[in-house]
Amino acid sequence: MAARPFLLITAILGLGLSLSGCGPQRAARQPCPAGAACLEYGNAADPTSLDPQIATAINEAAILRELFDGLYTDADDGTPRLGVAQSVETSPDGLVWTFHLRPEKWSDGVPLTANDFVFAYQHMLDPKTGSSYAYMLYVLKNGEKVNNGAPAESLGVKALDDETLQLTLEHAAPYLPQLLKHQAFFPIPEHTVRKLGGAWSKPGRMVSNGPYALVEWSLGDHVRIQKNPLYQGGAKLCFDDVDFYPTQDPTTAERRVERGELDINAGIQSNKVASLRANPAKAPFVHSHPYLSLTYVIFNRRDVPALKDLRVRQAISMAFDRRFITDKLLRAGQLPTTAFVPPGIAGYLPPGVARPKPYWGDWPLARRQTEARRFLAAAGFGPGHPLRLQFKTFSSPTSLLLAESLTSDLKSVGVELSIRQEDGIVALQSFEIRDFQIGAVGWIADFDDPMTYLGLMRSDTGAQNYGDFKKPAYDALLDKADHEPNAIVRAGYMAQAEQMILDDADVAPLVVGVNLNLVNPHITGWVDNDTDIHPIRDLCRNDAAPGGTNLAR
Repeated sequence: MAARPFLLITAILGLGLSLSGCGPQRAARQPCPAGAACLEYGNAADPTSLDPQIATAINEAAILRELFDGLYTDADDGTPRLGVAQSVETSPDGLVWTFHLRPEKWSDGVPLTANDFVFAYQHMLDPKTGSSYAYMLYVLKNGEKVNNGAPAESLGVKALDDETLQLTLEHAAPYLPQLLKHQAFFPIPEHTVRKLGGAWSKPGRMVSNGPYALVEWSLGDHVRIQKNPLYQGGAKLCFDDVDFYPTQDPTTAERRVERGELDINAGIQSNKVASLRANPAKAPFVHSHPYLSLTYVIFNRRDVPALKDLRVRQAISMAFDRRFITDKLLRAGQLPTTAFVPPGIAGYLPPGVARPKPYWGDWPLARRQTEARRFLAAAGFGPGHPLRLQFKTFSSPTSLLLAESLTSDLKSVGVELSIRQEDGIVALQSFEIRDFQIGAVGWIADFDDPMTYLGLMRSDTGAQNYGDFKKPAYDALLDKADHEPNAIVRAGYMAQAEQMILDDADVAPLVVGVNLNLVNPHITGWVDNDTDIHPIRDLCRNDAAPGGTNLAR
């Protein structure tokens, strides 16, 4: 939102975070320097990296969008607005975009130039960088080839002069502004990266070009950013210092907001939303909004023989009681789904046109579970020979609740699950190296277009194609969509591709999420939106605003 960056499953569900035991947390609001304005922000988890080319999680993106500006940046409603670029020209065929950059300096005073973007994109696609988001730059001419070892100079990015950058695309991409505000497309300081290598993004060494600069990172405690005095427009910033805290436990975070220690917390325990809203003193703090996010079950088809069988994957997906998960377990407005592309996304099928779904998508649960038992029996599994699988999930009580619900559903059709919990980063790494049998993951739209979901299943996507779905016909449909100028025809190609995923049962979609935040009513400028992006540069504090300083009764 994450950016989208991808998101831990519990964060998508609005259940709190799945990282645990990262270290001590401050017990009280920290004093703000005299004459300064400070913001205390509960940010779910510690970053793993603040290198924009390595970071992948939404808690990292929340910090990075304050440290860097791309050609576009985020408006208060999550839509793209011009950032480093002050104007842009597009060729009639949509393949060549020419950006005219505003005069800007890095935080160390060195001028930022178009060459910093050229260096950044070439570095991002260098196989040695090992970026999980490298595939996002495949939209650039020869992007995939460069990522596979072709000369960096062949990439479709060129500095016409210090203030003019030209991007040449593989295909027309009207959603390009959505991509360009993602951290994968941020500039990085060539003069620092060449000198310091991978250490360039550490506190005391990081050079950035956004409204804030990184000054502290105390693992398990906080990340502190301070106003960048060289940033154009910095005088309009309301907050001088911002502290981000890893608030793994949503209940503890709620109490910190109650006590006024935190102004904002990115997350609420989902099943507490109703009770918070019912309390007149607490309701003004609660923010929720439909979210371009999806929680889904993944299958390791590569290493688990039973999961190579379509009937088994279909049976597992059929058996899940999605309505129970949303209405009884989560209870904050989440929606059950059997589709892979969430509703509300731009550039897809128009209203009134049926969305792709499995052939059994409208069946009642009892009929689905009966059919699931039949499929499992046909695949050789039954009471005398049950299918036994390990379900990998994140280490948090609420992730465990979801896992137990899915385990109960599968037990009713004769599948026995054992549950293995791992800390969030460890679990995600396990999924990427296929150290799992089945598990649950989440995805938040990196940009407002179906390709942010459908692209996960391309044969060349790599680690984030967890089930190793590979179909040349699927890739061909996405290629046709990429090169199709007619929006309706393009949507049709994408719908055919989504139907392929569902027919193959490569994933089992479960839940379309909502974003949940606690925001002190004294904080102004917060705009709820379907990307859950809230730039701090647009926030202020008004102590005269109605509402309490805290949530206390």
